[in-house]
Amino acid sequence: MKKFIQEPGSSPIKIWTNDIDDLALGQLKNLARLPFIARNGIAAMPDVHHGKGSTVGSVIATDKAIIPAAVGVDIGCGMNAVRLSLKASDLPESLAKIRAQIERDVPLGTGGRHQKDDVLQSNYGKLPVADGLARRAIEEGVFGGDVGGWEAAVKKSMAQLGTLGSGNHFIELCLDENQDVWIMLHSGSRGIGNMIGDYFIKQAQKAMDRWYINLPDRDLAYIPEESELFKEYMAAVGWAQAYAFENRAVMMEAVLKALRLQVGREFEITQEAINCHHNYVERENHFGQNLWVTRKGAIRAREGDLGIIPGSMGQRSYIVRGKGNPQSYCSCSHGAGRRMSRAQAVRTFTLEDLKQQTQGVECRKDEAVLDEIPASYKDIDVVMGNQTDLVEVVHTLKQVLCVKGA
Repeated sequence: MKKFIQEPGSSPIKIWTNDIDDLALGQLKNLARLPFIARNGIAAMPDVHHGKGSTVGSVIATDKAIIPAAVGVDIGCGMNAVRLSLKASDLPESLAKIRAQIERDVPLGTGGRHQKDDVLQSNYGKLPVADGLARRAIEEGVFGGDVGGWEAAVKKSMAQLGTLGSGNHFIELCLDENQDVWIMLHSGSRGIGNMIGDYFIKQAQKAMDRWYINLPDRDLAYIPEESELFKEYMAAVGWAQAYAFENRAVMMEAVLKALRLQVGREFEITQEAINCHHNYVERENHFGQNLWVTRKGAIRAREGDLGIIPGSMGQRSYIVRGKGNPQSYCSCSHGAGRRMSRAQAVRTFTLEDLKQQTQGVECRKDEAVLDEIPASYKDIDVVMGNQTDLVEVVHTLKQVLCVKGA
């Protein structure tokens, strides 16, 4: 831990970096003033930065209330990684055909969905996990309340199962220190998660207005545990987190198939899938108290837990094992963390900068991904150095191929 802040009338803030901007620190201080924040305070990970609704890279433990905007709209966003029996020498000299195959087989981009009409029905009626998710949502009414259009939205979401999305979502091939090949991907609950998050954020804000509760930031609107809205929200969040988990699993199968087509040989998975959320909420026990723990850009790192901490597409990534540090609520960072906004990155860097910083990586090098240039992120090695008390490194990965959903 690098910093400990305790202001009068506020819960403590524990920060695992000295590199924190004023906007992020202000968000954390606003959070710490809320009366339902756990007595052991808020934990800010070494990749912490200002975010919409709540600070990215924060772990927020609450008693008898949840802040929907802290969970966010990409509910269940996270990582999936597998190690293969392939070695670097088994890959072709040029990875362009593998990237093209993945880009053909996995729908990409904002609103990206399987384009064929029969895919929606296939996913809804035949894939056991999709069928179960959709029927649970529709027939059991997991969302509750008077929410028009949920049935249509859920059915539409089945057509997005196995799609990447845009922004910082990605699919990568990486090599570890033993020259073993890994597949690593990053995505979440897609359009349906956004719809759920947005709806409940607005419902929480309306509740604050009804109860005449004034907050330092409207995005800190919360839902009390004893309310009916809380039950609806938790059911919806649980569903979206399950959807995100399966979205990554379905996508991983598509990437494995694409790789087999291009490599031209059989291979096995030698490290079972590590599939972890980093935008989510769960009930956990810490310091002898049952709490709601919201990880906004953080992963769970209990003792022995395997996790994934990706760098940007020109840096390294890490497979880690948690140390179970109670002060961080058994958590660690979820990546490098942005050091500048997307707009600032586009203003600051050129396409030539992007090409230089992604040298040796088979990836897009055009204006659509300029906002994802590696220099717009913090140095992943500094981030890792700041959390040696949270995790230990199991494998160090270097990206050799990156597919972006921009």
